[in-house]
Amino acid sequence: MQELKVPSVGESIVEVEIGAWLKKEGEAFQADEPLVELITDKATLELPAPFAGTLKKILKAQGETARVGEAIALLEEGKVEAQVQAPTQAPEEASPEPLAMPAAERLMREAGVSPKEVVGTGLGGRILKEDVERHLEERKAPPRPAEPAPPPSPQAPADRPWRVDEAVPMTPLRRRIAERLLQARQTTAMLTTFNEADMSQVIALRRELGEAFQKKHGVKLGFMSFFVKAVVQALKEIPELNAEIRDGTIVYHRYYDIGIAVGGGEGLVVPVLRDADRLSFAEIERQIADFAERARARKLKPEELMGGTFTITNGGIYGSLNSTPLLNPPQVGILGMHAIQERPVAREGQVVIRPMMYLALSYDHRIVDGREAVTFLRRVKELIENPTRLLLEV
Repeated sequence: MQELKVPSVGESIVEVEIGAWLKKEGEAFQADEPLVELITDKATLELPAPFAGTLKKILKAQGETARVGEAIALLEEGKVEAQVQAPTQAPEEASPEPLAMPAAERLMREAGVSPKEVVGTGLGGRILKEDVERHLEERKAPPRPAEPAPPPSPQAPADRPWRVDEAVPMTPLRRRIAERLLQARQTTAMLTTFNEADMSQVIALRRELGEAFQKKHGVKLGFMSFFVKAVVQALKEIPELNAEIRDGTIVYHRYYDIGIAVGGGEGLVVPVLRDADRLSFAEIERQIADFAERARARKLKPEELMGGTFTITNGGIYGSLNSTPLLNPPQVGILGMHAIQERPVAREGQVVIRPMMYLALSYDHRIVDGREAVTFLRRVKELIENPTRLLLEV
């Protein structure tokens, strides 16, 4: 009998919350097959089996906490033969079921849903957990009445069955995200400054070279790589925004680890581009695409979510025109990108229509003064409006 212990999931994380057990007591598993979800304040992770065997006893139930190194289950090692079910119909009549992520498979199994009923939105049509949740919500939604009901009496609320409240418990990860956002409000002196950038040159460059870029590098040339490059250049010139407060001292980082907020299954997560100043446009785009895909599948590694020095978030992909992004402590700066919208602007005494994007920089006023914040944001604007400066670093 061997113990299944909580592994190290990051230098600053000493405790995790036990999520759903993916195997039941007495159930067999293969090596590297996910056994249980571990929830940190950064992400939900799946703990794989160290060998093939059987789950003999669960020591920590879902919802309980466990420290790093603590045993959460007892495993019995032993070779497990893969069970193959005989086909129920002739091969020529069978239709293959779409691939599904482990969490989605478990949810479909619990709800009695066939994979053929669910539309997958993952890579290659893979079914994600949120696809199953969306299918279940649509399935249980009450049908709309064919004819409108007569006006209800104010004294008879029971006659209004459509006025329904649904109480859904917050997921552990959602609770952790809420706690961190509240902590950011309470422990920093956060201010936000705004500007706007004319995206004409970046759009023209992507239109001219985008196809050749994708053909050569195998990835699309997006907007984010331009902003990462611009942010790194601005951080080199305004180091106060690449710093943190630690034990009463200001620590200036002489490296550039840029966090990129991406949408996961239960909320935003922020994987980190390490040494972003040393990455090419193609390397940045490839890493961001990989982060986004694995965030949806909940396959990001704990170390990929740790230790950023500055964060970029793009609310524009959801249609946001402007917002005030919240800091990601202990970082002291975060840049918010937004939707590109054609607006009339003045150029050389003439009113012209240009694709404009509002930019928002939130910063910790304990370290960063307004002058540095405004200078930083203006520098990002200049580099985005004249992207050839990014290549020449001027």
